[in-house]
Amino acid sequence: MTRRRPRDVAWFGVQLALFLAMVAAPLIDRRPVPRLVRLAGLALQLLGVGVALAGYRALGSSHSPWSTPGAEARLVNHGIYGQLRHPIYLGWAVGGLGAALLAGSRLGVAVAIAGGIFYDARARDEERQLTQTYAGYADYVSSSSRFLPGLY
Repeated sequence: MTRRRPRDVAWFGVQLALFLAMVAAPLIDRRPVPRLVRLAGLALQLLGVGVALAGYRALGSSHSPWSTPGAEARLVNHGIYGQLRHPIYLGWAVGGLGAALLAGSRLGVAVAIAGGIFYDARARDEERQLTQTYAGYADYVSSSSRFLPGLY
């Protein structure tokens, strides 16, 4: 078994807590919202799931819950990764926001925003690690966006 960096374990632990909070918040805090808000929430939830699934599919066996790439992992820059460096994180944040809007959960919106901030911090930390691991990563960064194509 590979020994994990304490930083990897910390990132994963916080991510797990946020995931559980994203699931629980709309169940705990629900209120009626206008139909348009619910429809926007459903659209965001479906978009988030689609983006995350495209990320999982493109990563294949290179996917890992850890920030440090595994020994067999390779740099993936095709599929959705040709445009976005962290589509799975984006998908989870957008999907969480969609679920919160669908349920009318203010707590869920707050958790989704916290998740977005967390994923941005984790992505920055991961990118430092990936730059050290993969010779072509700096070029990949200059040709792609972290979360929003052409914007960020």
